[in-house]
Amino acid sequence: MGSKMGEWAFIIGVLIAIAIGIFAGNLGVNLQGWLVLLLVVLGLIVGLLNVSEKETTPFLVAAAALLITGTAGSSLAIIPVIGGYLQDIVMNIAVFVTPAAIVVALKAIQSLAKD
Repeated sequence: MGSKMGEWAFIIGVLIAIAIGIFAGNLGVNLQGWLVLLLVVLGLIVGLLNVSEKETTPFLVAAAALLITGTAGSSLAIIPVIGGYLQDIVMNIAVFVTPAAIVVALKAIQSLAKD
């Protein structure tokens, strides 16, 4: 049950991040704020339910790469026509991945401290 919930949280989180990136200009600030909060909650669910101990290191490496891309994503804005959309999508995916990475990192630290 938890595994399926984590899978759905991941899929929904990525889709919401893409949707916010594409429609950011048409969404009200209030709605955008709620959607970003939803991304954070979904990221927490993914971090708690989706990443096994065996997957911790690959997940954290991938998350670090995404977060670095998210911070460097401002350079995407210079791409004609689609750059702004790409920048917003990458930024929102980073918002989604950050809480998952924090949860997984804390679980890894707790596991190391236990041993």
